[in-house]
Amino acid sequence: MFAHSSTREDAVLTSPTTDSIRAASFTFKHIPDSLRPAFVIPVYNHGRYVADVVKSALRTGAPVYVVDDGSSDITPGVLDSFSGAAVLRHPKNLGKGAALLTGFEAAAQSSQWAVTVDADGQHDPQEAFRLVKAVPAGLRPIVIGRRRGMNESNIPQTSSLGRHFSNFWVWISGGIRLSDTQCGFRLYPIPEVLNLKAKSRRYQFEVEILVLAAWTGMPIIEVDVTVKYPPRRERVSHFEPGRDFWRNTKVFSRLIAERMVLPRARRVRTYREK
Repeated sequence: MFAHSSTREDAVLTSPTTDSIRAASFTFKHIPDSLRPAFVIPVYNHGRYVADVVKSALRTGAPVYVVDDGSSDITPGVLDSFSGAAVLRHPKNLGKGAALLTGFEAAAQSSQWAVTVDADGQHDPQEAFRLVKAVPAGLRPIVIGRRRGMNESNIPQTSSLGRHFSNFWVWISGGIRLSDTQCGFRLYPIPEVLNLKAKSRRYQFEVEILVLAAWTGMPIIEVDVTVKYPPRRERVSHFEPGRDFWRNTKVFSRLIAERMVLPRARRVRTYREK
């Protein structure tokens, strides 16, 4: 049985009202049921962009679960306008990792897979087919987007530098070399990921889950995806250098210590034995 620390007691399922969704430009209709994912969209004060992201996800025909992580802007009202998406709400901000776990629990009711996409409009859910197509027959990997054009001049310096920082420490703590460990556009096998029991509940969840997956031998695959950054004045970012650097340091220090100190038998669980 798969188990993890639940966040459902902090989430309230709401019933959205109305919205008209255009005909799909891409659907999962021809994807085998065993691979057909649900969308999990964590959102925190992204009221300007979340509607377009949710609409694009709904046009694929996949179940869509939006987790409002305690937003205080116009986001709750925007989400109330949708009839096709299930909206779960955290009464207060618990962190992106907590929002993803809430979404995974809900998505597990309809699918064994979850596509995660941020609500800031940088990725188009229509590209989820790239992630699904990358799954090899007979395997259940994590598939992460590898953002194209991250060296271009319009890319925020914090995103470019943060990616290199994260890539390095995932390699040191997890022993795996990846090129874009901070991309939030991913495909997760839900039961396996929940069973990893990641401790982080904020942004660090996404890098910790890669390290834990590497320890178990779970395959991790990277696939090229496009990314669109809005003009600087329109960007929504919750990154705070001092606070988030300290949180990253604590998480990676813990993971490195576990990798170096804990007996291998306690740390590594063979992926194929699950």
